[in-house]
Amino acid sequence: MRSGPGVGSEVRGTVVADAGEDALLLRLVVVSLEAWDQVWRRNQYLLDGLLSADDTIEILFVEPPADPLHALTRRSRPQSGLGLRAAEGYGGRLWLYQPTKLLPRVVGPMADALIRSGIRRCLGRLGWDVGVLWINDPAAWRLAGILRWPTLYDITDDWVQAHRTPREHERLRTADAELLASCDEVVVCSAGLKATKGSVRAVRLIPNAVDIDRYRLPTTRPLDLPGAPVALYVGTLHEDRLDVGLVVHTATEVGDKGGVVVLVGPNALSAENSALLTEHPSIVVLGPRERDAVPAYLQNAHALIVPHVVDDFTESLDPIKLYEYLAVGRPIVSTPVAGFREHPGSTVVGRDEFPAVVAAALAEWAPFVEHVDVPDWSDRVGAIRNVVTSLAAKGTLPAG
Repeated sequence: MRSGPGVGSEVRGTVVADAGEDALLLRLVVVSLEAWDQVWRRNQYLLDGLLSADDTIEILFVEPPADPLHALTRRSRPQSGLGLRAAEGYGGRLWLYQPTKLLPRVVGPMADALIRSGIRRCLGRLGWDVGVLWINDPAAWRLAGILRWPTLYDITDDWVQAHRTPREHERLRTADAELLASCDEVVVCSAGLKATKGSVRAVRLIPNAVDIDRYRLPTTRPLDLPGAPVALYVGTLHEDRLDVGLVVHTATEVGDKGGVVVLVGPNALSAENSALLTEHPSIVVLGPRERDAVPAYLQNAHALIVPHVVDDFTESLDPIKLYEYLAVGRPIVSTPVAGFREHPGSTVVGRDEFPAVVAAALAEWAPFVEHVDVPDWSDRVGAIRNVVTSLAAKGTLPAG
């Protein structure tokens, strides 16, 4: 796989199709919950794999919109979306589009309608009128009825189970129900999602994975990793998953024994919870790291931790960190969440026991363990390729 492309120049004016365009057999429009950046997640691994395996594929990757009004309410600098641009490293076969959210959703459906219009303008500029729609962001559910392309609903988290305001919960519930009812294919990443969504309709289970070779290649210790014994967490810091109180209790226990808790990943916590972590003397919040840098942090930790909330939302997950943690072979301590709970390579304990068990794991350096049968992303790329090619064969109705 590639080391991670950057972003090319912004597209201006009309995009002129190449002379060899007729050879491109499959175009995907992927509406994602996450940006295409240097912190890679499921969508990027799968799409990069598809582009690497098949040079007849083109992709338009739609990122979450920039929200200048929301930025103003948080006293941040408002910025417009980055628009349509080509990603470097893919020979013009990967396009990125970040729209601008001009209106808040509280004003009604016009906010999302403007975003859909922007996506359709991008398709016009690219000259695409046939393809497969891949929806990861449920907010895009109406786009399926407008494009009338064969559509895949890719469910990576059960947002209907997340704690949200009543208005947001109803919006998510409606979108999820509409997509389950109307999409040609539904792909889920976890056994929990297969049980819940599979009770409504047929779904395909395609779990997550890891770049095994890259994570097992020996690395040097990152310079910003503390010298004390480290209990490391890698992943987005968010109240939906992270038990902030448990992290604090664990850090206190670990700190009393000369260790430290290190958190690597984007910080999406509230200001109050961020302060609880950053102000603790035995917690180091490093922030996000590029995907190629992550294995070094994992390999050089005494223990890898999963202080997650245990609820219906986390039951829907198939954490990518499970496979990343297993690939590097360091000791793992987790609360009883899906994925880790079922794997014998993890030490799974309750919330009350967690801090002491983590502290004990830092007492000495344990040898590396090479876990067998850790799945590679190449296996998952083959599975998703079968899905999208079968959808493409269904053909496309005229746009509504």
